[in-house]
Amino acid sequence: MENPPSTETVLQGVHALYNNPDLKEKDKASAWLAELQKSIHSWKIADQLLQEKRDLHSCYFAAQTMRNKIQNSFHELPPTAHESLRDSLLEHISHITPETNQIIVTQLCLALADLILLMSAWRHPIASLIERFATNTNSVTALIVILTLIPEEIESRNLRLGANRRDEMSNELAMNSRRVAEFLQTCLINRQQDETIHAKIIKCFTSWTSMNVFKLEDIIDNMVLSYAFNLLRNPSTGTNMHEIAADCLCALLTCLEMTNNSAECEHKVFTGIAELQEAYLMCVAHEDVDKAVNLCRVFTVLAESFQHQMIASSCGATAHYSIKSLDLVLNCVGHYDYEVAEITFRMWFQLSEDLFNRNNCTLSAHFKPYIERLITALYKHCQMEADHEGLLEDDDSFKDFRHKVSELIADVIFIVSSSSCFKQMFMILQQPNVTWESSEAALFVMQNVARNILPDENEVVPKVVEAILNLPETCHIAIRYTSINILGELCDWIDCHPESMQPILNFLLYALQQKGGLATAAANALQSICCASSNHLVPQITGLMEIARHMESFEIQRDASINLLKGIVGVVGFLQKEQVSTVLLDLCSYQVTPLDHLLSSNEAKVGRNDGSDPKYWLDRLAAVFRYAHANLQENETNPWATALTIYWPTLSKAMDKYQAENNVMERIVRCMRYAIRTTGRQAAPILEELVKQMIHVYNHHQHSCLLYLGSVLMDEFALDDVYVPGLLSMLQAFIEPTFNLLQRENGLKNNPDTVDDFFRLANRFVLRRPLDFLKSPLVQPIIQCALLACTLDHKDANLSVMKFFCSLLSSGRDLANPDSAAIQELIKQMVAVNGEALVVNLIYSSIFCLHSYMLSDVVDVFYELKKIDPKGFVDFLQSAVSALPKENSGGTVTATDDQLRNFMRRTTNADSSRHMTQALQDFAKLYR
Repeated sequence: MENPPSTETVLQGVHALYNNPDLKEKDKASAWLAELQKSIHSWKIADQLLQEKRDLHSCYFAAQTMRNKIQNSFHELPPTAHESLRDSLLEHISHITPETNQIIVTQLCLALADLILLMSAWRHPIASLIERFATNTNSVTALIVILTLIPEEIESRNLRLGANRRDEMSNELAMNSRRVAEFLQTCLINRQQDETIHAKIIKCFTSWTSMNVFKLEDIIDNMVLSYAFNLLRNPSTGTNMHEIAADCLCALLTCLEMTNNSAECEHKVFTGIAELQEAYLMCVAHEDVDKAVNLCRVFTVLAESFQHQMIASSCGATAHYSIKSLDLVLNCVGHYDYEVAEITFRMWFQLSEDLFNRNNCTLSAHFKPYIERLITALYKHCQMEADHEGLLEDDDSFKDFRHKVSELIADVIFIVSSSSCFKQMFMILQQPNVTWESSEAALFVMQNVARNILPDENEVVPKVVEAILNLPETCHIAIRYTSINILGELCDWIDCHPESMQPILNFLLYALQQKGGLATAAANALQSICCASSNHLVPQITGLMEIARHMESFEIQRDASINLLKGIVGVVGFLQKEQVSTVLLDLCSYQVTPLDHLLSSNEAKVGRNDGSDPKYWLDRLAAVFRYAHANLQENETNPWATALTIYWPTLSKAMDKYQAENNVMERIVRCMRYAIRTTGRQAAPILEELVKQMIHVYNHHQHSCLLYLGSVLMDEFALDDVYVPGLLSMLQAFIEPTFNLLQRENGLKNNPDTVDDFFRLANRFVLRRPLDFLKSPLVQPIIQCALLACTLDHKDANLSVMKFFCSLLSSGRDLANPDSAAIQELIKQMVAVNGEALVVNLIYSSIFCLHSYMLSDVVDVFYELKKIDPKGFVDFLQSAVSALPKENSGGTVTATDDQLRNFMRRTTNADSSRHMTQALQDFAKLYR
């Protein structure tokens, strides 16, 4: 938009957006206004619209535009315009009245808060705001909102303040913290009957507390904090105010972990929150779940905040006083609504992890009673409704809760021991007149600890197994389902008690033929037993093969059927060598025959996920090859290679027919990938035909899975000289369609899988045949593409690019390789040409594009480069640092000369990649 539109034109656009009944005109107005907001003219137009105050919609558009421009386009303004923008915003805010729409107020306040953070020339903004607006009744609300937003926006990724500016503003907040606390207290006194302003006051107090700028001794007696406690104690407090008060205390407690406070202050906070137990019991009595949730959050954060002290000071005979917070949390776990109990789970995970790492029996003993109570409460929560029929549906939130309970029990069980818990639950089963739902819940808990039971246990487990095998036909299906799961979890015990194998197999085979979910459970249990007892199940191979042949007739979910095939394939590996080939070919034919039928007919229906979907059979065939293993002597024929050769024509036909279907192609490639991994170079008879078909399909449809398959071929065949020319031709054939795809607009961003798989392929070539790769004319175009891909913030794709560079730079270090000297010379030439661009791109990407956790991969590249040319690396790094901006859009120095020198020193002198990573992460924060 070259020329600025008139205010009237903009008003017409806003009017059309909100009032024109014609949808096309609305869309047209929306697109035009969006373009206007991107233009530099929108600064002035937004200011004019706010001054004129024509109507609600135009004011909202203007306020939203102003906020958006400051957040995302502040660099458009010259520093000389910053003061006039500030004065204009202050003027607009000074005209706010109680009648001003709250959305407009929020947008203007957010705009000013962001401006304060960005505008380094504005000195002492907090004090000047309080002086200007604190005495103006109409402006006090806006002032509180601005003060709330400033701490919240400090970490905004949109603003990219940089560490130096964030430190400046954090110090500004700390210097004014007492003044703000007193201002909020005064507002609370002056507006005693205004609940709306009370909510804003507490939110502001919470915002500043979260920034950890208040000293605990300064606010421990502040009326705002006292008011938050009173709100939580008062049963007549509204739900919204109750939640806001709970947020305030949670923020306060979180800060306790981060600062050193006086023991007296901490104890006072602990006591004040412990006294809220009565309020919690009142919430439960009145069935007020929302308030119970709020107080549960407070109690849970209390336990988290004191966890370090609780554990560190409980190693002796007496536990720390804060262990009583676990009583408060357990009260919440006992709430009748399981969603309240779920709030506490993170705290229990953290506690168990800390106890596990300390490995102190005396310490764990203090917590054992609490974990026993926790498990008992979870057992009660896991009970289904007495009138529930059938099994829990997959989308049932209660099933999701039980899954989380499983994870929690598995995490904390070491504190009380699995056998103790197993016995405790078994005693519940033996109680007279126990209900089915109580029995099922006890079995469910037992299921989650059964895997940890020692295989030589002979007291309780035999009784449990016998009871399961003799379940009456009339028992609830959920009991039978959970019992089947227990048998699967007891697979190690069963392996040590082979006499129990046959009756258990008979029981599971019967369950496999049932409906309603039992077949899936039986399949999973069989898989676990097959994996744990493969050698014991060799005599059962005929029956297992019958199960595999008729698997489609069972009501088994996809994942369970694949798991069962995994177990059966494991048993096949223990057969006599003369049996393996026959059994294996049969196992493959059960999958290939129906697939071949679909390919030869028009009955295939992609997406059905049943026998009419080719993916259904391809997934199963992939499982057969994936879990195959054979104990072969040198030069012995691999039976899996025979199977691959026989069934390759069907897979080739599938690849040809479904070459445009990405989901089917991924399944076909997965089959080939596992088959080639299993057979290795014995897959050579199909290699040439396979590669030709891969290239043909990839030229028409750029399925990245074909690149992945290419990397597998590199792994298996590249060490043999005879295959290298063909593999090099394959790489060359992949390059043109890949580069054409990635060079489109947003090509890298829109195709991360292609980036990932292409550089995985290139990396495998470098690892297996470095000299052939470096001599190839392909090397420079691939490096140029990799340099562009450095900025891609996709975790897996970027990692593949970094691994490619690392492998390339580390090539030739194996002195046993006769080509070592030649490789190192070519690498030095490559570094001389591309080294500076590589470091400049990686530094830029680390600061402006990549997530902090990805920088360790970047450092791996730096480390390899530094080994090759230490002096050159320093020069490259200096060039990269010199190219960075010296100031941010608000005029703050991004990195001082001392900080730049410090980064250079830390990076070049780092004696480990960990130290270099820390230096790079610290440096990147200066620009973020």
